[in-house]
Amino acid sequence: MMAVYFISQGRDEIPRWREAFRDAAWIGPQDAHLRVGAGDLVWVVSNLPGWPAVVASLSGVGAHLAVLSYRPQAAEAFQALEVGARGYTHALSPPELLRQVQVVISHQGIWVPAELMSRVVGGAFRALGGSEQVQIDELQGLTERERAVALAVLEGQTNKEVARSLGITERTVKAHLGAVFNKLGVRNRMQLVLRLSQQHAAVTDPGH
Repeated sequence: MMAVYFISQGRDEIPRWREAFRDAAWIGPQDAHLRVGAGDLVWVVSNLPGWPAVVASLSGVGAHLAVLSYRPQAAEAFQALEVGARGYTHALSPPELLRQVQVVISHQGIWVPAELMSRVVGGAFRALGGSEQVQIDELQGLTERERAVALAVLEGQTNKEVARSLGITERTVKAHLGAVFNKLGVRNRMQLVLRLSQQHAAVTDPGH
């Protein structure tokens, strides 16, 4: 049976965490290495000194890791994913959202808040080699404007930024992006990066 653990600075316990997971245990990094096993759900709060090493270590034993941050930032989100976390969200997220994150990462998906997804996508794209690694053949079925939108999204631009740089409306950007997703058989920005870099993973992006 899956156990749920929270690892944070001191006894940092938020009521909504308990509401989301009533049987959760609060433990320190040292205890985590003795108690956490494969398939367990572990929430690591990013105010914990050395949290990336903790995440990397527990990911190595097969636990499902999510990082909670009181000040979510794209750079920190990308760092969390890079060291093995599959989820990243605000520490004060409502219980319903925390449970949703748990479902996604337990099924090998990735959860990142919509407002950070564009920045994380850009970081992932650069980490996978950037434009030099784009599979050009995958873009052949796209129109010129769809290719422009797709490449801008890969670089980490938001819909608003894409609209401004291409001189079109955000609604038009969403329409082009939807067409790109349909033609390439992906559901969101991160899957687009992985598809065009010949990588594969399940990612949950709350929106285009």
